[in-house]
Amino acid sequence: MAVNLDKEAYYRRIKRLYSNWKKGEDDFGKVDAIVVSVGVDEEIVYAKSTAIQTWLFGYELTDTIMVFCDAKILFLASKKKVDFLKQVAITKGNENANGVPPITLLTREKNESNKPNFDKMLEAIKGSLKGKTVGIFSKDKFPGDYMKSWNDTLTTEGLQKVDISAVVAYTMAVKEDGELNLMKKAAAITSEVYSKFFKERVMEIVDADEKVRHSKLAESVEKAIEEKKYLGGVDPTTVEMCYPPIIQSGGNYSLKFSVVSDKNHIHFGAITCAMGIRYKSYCSNLVRTLMVDPPQEMQDNYNFLLQLEEELLKELKHGVKICDAYNAVLEYMKKEKPDLVAKLTKNLGFVMGIEFREGSLVLNSKNQYKLKKGMVLSISLGLADLTNKDAKKEEQKKYALFVGDTVQINEEEVAVVLTPVKKKIKNVGIFLKNDDEDDDEEDGNDAEELLGKGARSAALLADRTRNEMTAEEKRRAHQKELANSLNEEAKRRLTEQKGEQQIQKARKSNVSYKNMSQMPREKDIREMKIFIDKKYETVVMPVFGIATPFHIATIKNISMSVEGDYTYLRINFYVPGSSLGRHEGNIFPNPDATFVKEITYRASNLKAPGDTSVPSTNLQNAFRIIKEVQKRYKTREAEEKEKEGIVKQDSLVINLNRSNPKLKDLYIRPNIAQKRMQGSLEAHTNGFRFTSVRGDKVDILYNNIKHAVFQPCDGEMIIVLHFHLKNAIMFGKRRHTDVQFYTEVGEITTDLGKHQHMHDRDDLYAEQMEREMRHKLKSAFKNFIEKVETLTREELEFEVPFRDLGFQGAPYRSTCLLQPTSSSLVNVTEWPPFVVTLDEVELVHFERVQFHLKNFDVVIVYKDYNKKVTMINAVPVNSLDPIKEWLNSCDIKYTEGVQSLNWTKIMKTIVDDPEGFFEQGGWSFLDPESEGSGAEQDSESEMEDETFNPSGDDEEFEEEEDSDEDYSSESENSNYSASMGSEEESGKDWDELEEEARKADKESQYEDVDASNNNNKKRKSRPSAPTPSKKKRRA
Repeated sequence: MAVNLDKEAYYRRIKRLYSNWKKGEDDFGKVDAIVVSVGVDEEIVYAKSTAIQTWLFGYELTDTIMVFCDAKILFLASKKKVDFLKQVAITKGNENANGVPPITLLTREKNESNKPNFDKMLEAIKGSLKGKTVGIFSKDKFPGDYMKSWNDTLTTEGLQKVDISAVVAYTMAVKEDGELNLMKKAAAITSEVYSKFFKERVMEIVDADEKVRHSKLAESVEKAIEEKKYLGGVDPTTVEMCYPPIIQSGGNYSLKFSVVSDKNHIHFGAITCAMGIRYKSYCSNLVRTLMVDPPQEMQDNYNFLLQLEEELLKELKHGVKICDAYNAVLEYMKKEKPDLVAKLTKNLGFVMGIEFREGSLVLNSKNQYKLKKGMVLSISLGLADLTNKDAKKEEQKKYALFVGDTVQINEEEVAVVLTPVKKKIKNVGIFLKNDDEDDDEEDGNDAEELLGKGARSAALLADRTRNEMTAEEKRRAHQKELANSLNEEAKRRLTEQKGEQQIQKARKSNVSYKNMSQMPREKDIREMKIFIDKKYETVVMPVFGIATPFHIATIKNISMSVEGDYTYLRINFYVPGSSLGRHEGNIFPNPDATFVKEITYRASNLKAPGDTSVPSTNLQNAFRIIKEVQKRYKTREAEEKEKEGIVKQDSLVINLNRSNPKLKDLYIRPNIAQKRMQGSLEAHTNGFRFTSVRGDKVDILYNNIKHAVFQPCDGEMIIVLHFHLKNAIMFGKRRHTDVQFYTEVGEITTDLGKHQHMHDRDDLYAEQMEREMRHKLKSAFKNFIEKVETLTREELEFEVPFRDLGFQGAPYRSTCLLQPTSSSLVNVTEWPPFVVTLDEVELVHFERVQFHLKNFDVVIVYKDYNKKVTMINAVPVNSLDPIKEWLNSCDIKYTEGVQSLNWTKIMKTIVDDPEGFFEQGGWSFLDPESEGSGAEQDSESEMEDETFNPSGDDEEFEEEEDSDEDYSSESENSNYSASMGSEEESGKDWDELEEEARKADKESQYEDVDASNNNNKKRKSRPSAPTPSKKKRRA
C-alpha cells in the first residue's frame, strides 16, 4: 500500500499504552484484555476508538477490530488494511525486539461468516491474564451487521466489560513533540482565521450597519478555511473545523460548545465567537467576545474575566490536580467579586488532542486527575446572564462574556498560550461616534456623559471601523516605529561584532625545493638549458650562469615569438603591484623582497654544424610543457578553492525500508555532468539522496537545509523542489548552496509551423492530457512532501511561494517572477535561482522612484554589512504598493528615493566607521522626510573610490558577472554624481540662472576660439540651468 506508517511513533505509543496497563492503576487494573472495534458511521466525528487508531497509525481504519492481549496483539481487517498494517507486524529477527507484543493479522471475509476469525480472537482474550474482563469504550457504538455480530459474540461468551475511556484518554493526553507542533500549527491557523477573516468581517458589518444572521456568518467562516490566504500557506485539504463556529449576540447566549449558531441577526452589543480548527487530526480552540460601544460596567466585568484567566494560567502546572486549579480560581473570584460566582461557567475547559473534548479530563471541582507536562488544554471562562443597566432595548438587557484559549502545560512555568490573539478592551472593543444625538440632550448634565464617552473612545482599537487613516498612513506609522528600532538594533549588533575583524588571507607561498638534494641532476640543467620538473611543478632556468628554480605558481604568463633567425621566450612573473585576478588577493608573504618581473630567453633557429638539433627546440619544448604544468596546477588550485570553507557534513543514515518517500524521473540543477540526467530523490532517516541513472549520488541532510521550497506547476512549465542550504556542498567539482529537483510538465517549446485550430481534436486531447499530467504530478509531489514532513516530525517544512504576492524583476540578467514565501523571497523556476532570507534583511531601499518612470529598482541591504547588497532591477512601478504592503507586514523597514546610490561606497563607509555612521543618524539618510539627508549624500559623493570586498558567499556565476559588474559600478558612479549635481542646481531660482547665462554669453564674445578647453572647464564649475521638468519635480 502506498500510504506510509510511522513505525517509530507506533512502537513508542504502544509501549506507553502497555506500560500504563501493566501498572494497573484505576480501571486498567480491572481488565485482562483491551478490545477496540471501529465500524462505519459518517455522523460520528469524535470517538475514542478512532482516536486511538489515529494516535497509533496516523489514520482511521474502518471495519477493523483490534484486540490487545497480555502477550500478543490481533488485528482483524480487510486485505488492503492488512497490507498497510504489515509495516508494523513484520519485523526482522526477534518479533518482540521492539519491546511490544507480536502482531497477528487476520483478514476479514466480506461476504462470508467471520466466525473462525472471531474464535481466534476470543481464544486470545481468554488466554490473556485471567481471561474474564475486557476493556472497551462503552460510548462508541457503531452500526452495521459486522459490528453487531462481534458485540454479540463477546456477550454470549459471558465476558465482563469495563469502560476504559478515561484511562486511555489520560495515556494519550500527554503529547509528544511532533503532536505539540501539529497542535501549535492548528492554534496558529485558528488565530489567523479569527484575526484576518472573522474580526474584519464583524467590523465591516458594524460599520456598514448590515443585517447578517449568526448562521450565515458561521457558514462564511467555514468557507474561509478553504482559502490559502487565511491559513498561513497550509494546504486547505489538511484543515477542517472542529465544530461549526458558534456566534451569539442579542441576549440569547449558551456558553457551551455543543450549541449551534441560531438564525437571528447579529446585535451590536456583546458578540461571542467560538471557533476551533483541526490540522492533520489535531484540534485547537479559540473564544473571544467583541463588544460594540460597551458601557463601563461591561468593560469592568470583561477585565475581571481576563484576570480570572490569568489566575487559571498560573495554576495550570505539571503535577497539579485539576480540581485544585479550578478551586483556586473560584476562591480568587469569591474574594474579589463574590456576586459573579453564580454567573461563572460550570467548568473552565478540558484536555484536547485528536478528540476535541476529553470528557474525563474536564476542569471542574471534582476531577482528581493530575496535569502533566505536554498536555494541551482548551480553557474557556464565561460569565452568563449579566444585566446591562443602561440598556433601552430588550435584546440589550442581557449579555454574556466568554473568553478562551488553547494552552500547553509546562513543568514549572506558567502554561503557554498557543492562540496569542489580543483580547484586551482596546483590541475587542468597537467604539462608534453617536452622530444622531438630539440637540436637546446637549445640556450641562449630559456634557459629562459625552466627555466620558469621548475618554473611553480614546481606547479605540488600532484597526477600529471608524478609522480615517489610509493604508499608506498606517504603513508610514508602522515604518516610523521600525526605523527607530532599526538603528538601535544595528548599532548594538555592530558593536558586538567589532572585535571579530576578518583577517585577509595571504597568498600561499609555494616552495619548489626544501633543500639542494631535491634539485634534479639532469643533463639540460648542466648545459644551462630550461628544464621543467613536473614532479615538483618547477621551472629551472639559467640566470647569470646559475640554475635557478621558479615554482609554476610564480609565473603569470608566458609567450613565444619568432623574429628572423631567433626564437624568443618571454616569461612574466607575479610581483607586488600586478593584478592577480579577482579573488587571489594582492598580498605576498614578503612584499619587501626583490622580485624578478620578467625574463626573456633567445635561441637560434639555425642548426650549427655538428649539432643534433636546432638550439631553439629547447625553448619550444619549454613553452609547451610550462603551459601544460600551468594548466594542471590552476585546475587543482581551483578545485581546492572550491573545497575551501566547505563544512563537513554528517553521514547520511540510509533507511533500508522500501516504503521510504520517493520521487522518480527528476532532473537535478545544477547538473552533475555536462548533460542533464534523470534520477530519483529518496528521503532517508536524516536526509535526502538523489541517485542519477548513471549512479551519481548527491546527499542533502535535513539539518543543512535553510529553506525547502515547493513550487507547484500552476502557471509554470516545471514543478520544482528547491533546497537553499546553510552550508555549501560539493558535487560535479563545484560547491553549491542551491540544489533543486524538477520535472517538466508540458512542452517547453511550441512548433509554430504546425497548423493549429481551436477545435482540433488532437490539440484538445493534448491539452486535456497536459491538465491531467499537471494534476498527477502535483498530487505526487504533495504526497512526497507530506510523507517527508511526517518522517521528520515537522522539523523540515516546505514553503510554497505566494503567487498572488509575486512581482516581476531582474535580479540577474533576465526578468522573472519573484514570489514571497513565509520566510523568504524566491524565484526557483529560472536558473540561477534567487533566494533571500527575510530574517537576514536589514532594510529594503527603492531607487529611481519617479512619476515619469515605468520601472524602479529594489536594493536589499543585509544585517551582515560585509555582505554585498542585492539589486533587483526593472520592477514595474505598479508593484510598488503591494511590495510596500508585504514588507510592512513582515516588519521590514523600507525607504525610497529618486537617485541610484553607490552602495559599494556606502557599505564601505559604514563598515569602516560604524559608530560615526550611527552618530550622524544611521539609515535615516535614506528617508526623504528626515533632516540632513542631503548632507549625508554630499559627503558620500566626495568619498574616494575604494574597492569594497564583501565576504559573502562565492557564486557559481562570478566569471559571467565580471563584465556586468564593472559596467554597473561605472553607471552607478555616473548616476550618483549626476543626481548630486542636479540637487546643487536646484538651489537657485530661474532669475539668477538666467542672469548667469546672460553674463556667460557676454564673456564668450571676447574669448578666442582657441581657448575652448578653458571654456569647457568654466562650464563644468558653473551650474547649468536645469530643464523645466526637473524644476517642477523638485518643487
